Amino acid sequence: MEKLTKYISVKDEDQFYHQGAVELLVFNFLLILTILTIWLFKNHRFRFLHETGGAMLYGLVMGLIIRYTTKASDVESGTVYECEKLKSGPSTLLINITNQVYEYQYKGEISHHNVNGHQGNAMLQKMTFDPSIFFNILLPPIIFHAGYSLKKRHFFRNLGSILTYAFLGTAISCIVIGLIMYGFVKAMVRIGQLKGWEFHFTDCLFFGSLMSATDPVTVLAIFHELHVDTDLYTLLFGESVLNDAVAIVLTCSISIYSPKENPNAFDTAAFFQSVGNFLGIFAGSFAMGSSYAVVTALLTKFTKICEFPMLETGLFFLLSWSAFLSAEAAGLTGIVAVLFCGVTQAHYTYNNLSPESKMRTKQLFEFMNFLAENVIFCYMGLALFTFQNHIFNPLFIFGAFVAVFVARACNIYPLSFLLNLGRKQKIPRNFQHMMMFSGLRGAIAFALAIRDTKSQPKQMMFTTALLIVFFTVWVFGGGTTPMLTWLQIRVGVDPDEDLKVEAASQSASNLDKNTTKAESAWLVRIWYGFDHKYLKPILTHTGPPLTTTLPEWCHPVARILTSPSAYGDQLKDDDTDYIINNDELTENYETSAHIPVPTQDRTGSTQATGKEDINEGDLGLGGYKLQFKHIAGQP
Repeated sequence: MEKLTKYISVKDEDQFYHQGAVELLVFNFLLILTILTIWLFKNHRFRFLHETGGAMLYGLVMGLIIRYTTKASDVESGTVYECEKLKSGPSTLLINITNQVYEYQYKGEISHHNVNGHQGNAMLQKMTFDPSIFFNILLPPIIFHAGYSLKKRHFFRNLGSILTYAFLGTAISCIVIGLIMYGFVKAMVRIGQLKGWEFHFTDCLFFGSLMSATDPVTVLAIFHELHVDTDLYTLLFGESVLNDAVAIVLTCSISIYSPKENPNAFDTAAFFQSVGNFLGIFAGSFAMGSSYAVVTALLTKFTKICEFPMLETGLFFLLSWSAFLSAEAAGLTGIVAVLFCGVTQAHYTYNNLSPESKMRTKQLFEFMNFLAENVIFCYMGLALFTFQNHIFNPLFIFGAFVAVFVARACNIYPLSFLLNLGRKQKIPRNFQHMMMFSGLRGAIAFALAIRDTKSQPKQMMFTTALLIVFFTVWVFGGGTTPMLTWLQIRVGVDPDEDLKVEAASQSASNLDKNTTKAESAWLVRIWYGFDHKYLKPILTHTGPPLTTTLPEWCHPVARILTSPSAYGDQLKDDDTDYIINNDELTENYETSAHIPVPTQDRTGSTQATGKEDINEGDLGLGGYKLQFKHIAGQP
């Protein structure tokens, strides 16, 4: 009997590894099919189905095949045994079967509708990813790439609007979805589809927070390919990047919110505790990510690791990933940490890298982003058939679709109206309609939903979120090109030429408005001055020498921290962009050396020809202009 037991256990272990290889092989073939489909679509300029929609479709077909062509190896699987003595579900259960004790661990609740022979299907179980794989392996490169490849000029030009949509808009979406879904839940309780104790108001807010995470990757890819109006692209891209981070922290804060008495009642103390948790987690994650980027910048500046590009790239990659893991280990949010780590790495560390490492890091994270994104969308298609505990409730699904669209409208239109009151360059109505249309849901909403599927309400949320992702990616993603035509939005726009034309057209009309706007951006000017005078010279090889910006008694330390190349490139560092890299600095300086001397306006300041007008956007810099200064005694 013992020999038979050992033989069976060894056989099961071999089968386990065999199924693991099959699982990887399935994903490998799905990615190969996706890549070939992308090539076919690009070759024939087919834009009605994006690569992510194709990946989901392939995953859907593969999931259907796996579910109905494989079966449970154990004939006892799917059989329910009654345990009347147990009053609750223990995390670990020890069962004595013919004097042999076996250990079973708790996985989650199963609806009575899902009790069937598929429950013991090992292949379906292998195809159901551990949520930690999403958050620790697949999501970090996607979020880091978004921060590392950020177009800084256009992003900071529309920073005020982006922050408004990302923070205030996400909060509005969460509340609106939560309130609408609470109404539908009450209706479901009244007609007997739900029990009152199963779904609370906090669960509705939790669903609202995870569905507030927009992911218009399909729309943005088409925008990039068609060169859509730069401001529209920047508003959508910036909102989606920061919105993901806000939605994740908001979901975490709502899950912590727990009223002491009635779960459906408003508890002031619990509310302020959740707000404090939100601010603390966001600030801590921001500090963690920025700190790792600063450490990377210092290491690449003060060591000669740039002589070994392979080691330099490896150090850059590992420290960036460590920002995510450290934040998660400290109880913060790794997604926020790795996002701001990417932004800070692009601002400081990128300038210190060797040319080989610059190219390698860009290509590496672009490739990892592409691969991880398509794996996630392939798995979304698989999950519709391989996930064994789906709960399809038509009323809940219908309410979720209504709530998502209403919340998006309550986000975009009122906030755009308020922003246009203070913006010189208004957000036109057709831009607002396009932003409303582009509120797709994707990887972040799916990952947040699959993170916890142990209870039946969470299983219902996961199923509904998956269907909303399918609908928005296929229908809205496929309708992007016709919608651009119908709304008459500009395409074929060169971002740099667009900035030059805009700067030239507005230089004459802005002369009388410069004085009043100069006082409204004092915080931005303070940060820019501090960054330009102190942080850049410390963390990079560019910027004015610290001996010119620090007091004389600090000069010994200033000489150590200042790179020798900063003295020779001093004039090149008097840049007029908020955050630009060393390549842009060199290009701007060389360009300015060959253009005529700019004319002076009546305020006495110079207007550079063909350069971006930093007075525009919604930062409110107004008449504040940066001028070249000659410092006596310096080369």
